[in-house]
Amino acid sequence: MSIRSIIGAVALVSIAGVASAAELSGNTVKIGVLTDMAATYADLAGKGTVVGAQMAIEDFGGKVLGVPIEFVSADHQNKADIAVSKAREWVDVGNVDMIAGLVTSSVALAVQEVGREKNIVTISSGAASSRLTGKECAPTGFHWAYDTYALANGTGLAVVKDGGDTWFFITADYAFGHSLEGDVAAIVKANGGKVLGRVRHPFPSSDFASFLLQAQASGAKIIGLANGGADTTNAIKQAGEFGIVDGGQNLAGLLVFITDVHSLGLDAAQGLLLTTGWYWDLNDETRAFAARFEKRVGKKPTMIHVGTYSSVLNYLRAVEKAGTDDAKVVADTLKSMTINDVFAKGGKVHPNGRMAHTMYLVKVKTPKESKGPWDYYTVIREIPGEEAYRDPKESGCPLVK
Repeated sequence: MSIRSIIGAVALVSIAGVASAAELSGNTVKIGVLTDMAATYADLAGKGTVVGAQMAIEDFGGKVLGVPIEFVSADHQNKADIAVSKAREWVDVGNVDMIAGLVTSSVALAVQEVGREKNIVTISSGAASSRLTGKECAPTGFHWAYDTYALANGTGLAVVKDGGDTWFFITADYAFGHSLEGDVAAIVKANGGKVLGRVRHPFPSSDFASFLLQAQASGAKIIGLANGGADTTNAIKQAGEFGIVDGGQNLAGLLVFITDVHSLGLDAAQGLLLTTGWYWDLNDETRAFAARFEKRVGKKPTMIHVGTYSSVLNYLRAVEKAGTDDAKVVADTLKSMTINDVFAKGGKVHPNGRMAHTMYLVKVKTPKESKGPWDYYTVIREIPGEEAYRDPKESGCPLVK
């Protein structure tokens, strides 16, 4: 090879290197986690969401396409205005490329709109509202760990088929509660059941006395708790004080996390049916991940914690595959991928941003059945992703053709 040819080859390599670097904004990939660090959802999200994202970055290797991966986190206090302000600051000043976590549906919906406007990827593993991938879907918005439709298709359907055909809802009065109540009510009615009434409580709430008395007076077989976190555990504890279950009615916790069961104790939670997107004791891989997580956080992970891990890990895989951190290109790449990690096997990302994966209908063990700390669930049924989640063609999302 001549000197001129060698010089030309080196020049081409240099140009290719510059072009490759130019595909990454700010010569870094920056990920932010917005979560509830100190309020109603701190136990099921909070620090564990931050750690889940950090573990994903570490497991990926700390770099992508040769540049460092940076990380920031903040407490949104379950307030959409605070979340939006922080998201805008991160994008405009901090060059954040992707925002994860997003517990609380009102927060997730608001930040997803920021993502649409600013052209960044948002992936919610903490919020539940199916509106995120319905009419309010966004080209760069994704919903990862679970949603209200899947919860309804799991817990709601199982309870109705078991004879719980009359319902009264106690519902958190914001986007998540409304969506969960609506999705479960639709399942109840479609399977021959009736909704006898509903009452909506402020979010968050510590006093459920008046709401429980209304539910008790309705005579409904099932009192559906369309809330989450501390609201759910408070309602269950107070229902015990009113003797509601002893009186012949049953509670259906429509969004219950393993941290809620831990807080309640098996004496209070035993027998509850619930739907989850992940459980630490499924297999050797999940047990190993949970052990790593527990060393850092002091408890087993919820589906939100592991869902955040999965969302960040697969975002980085998509950036690597796409060769860029441009949000629209990464979003299209993510939608072409099959999700295989500790959270999901064979997960499919729908055109509306919904990641469909296996869900699990579980029953909380009795104290005698439990073999030790955090051994709380018996898996009753695995629900395949295509059954658990709404057909994207029926979601109302304008991105689905």
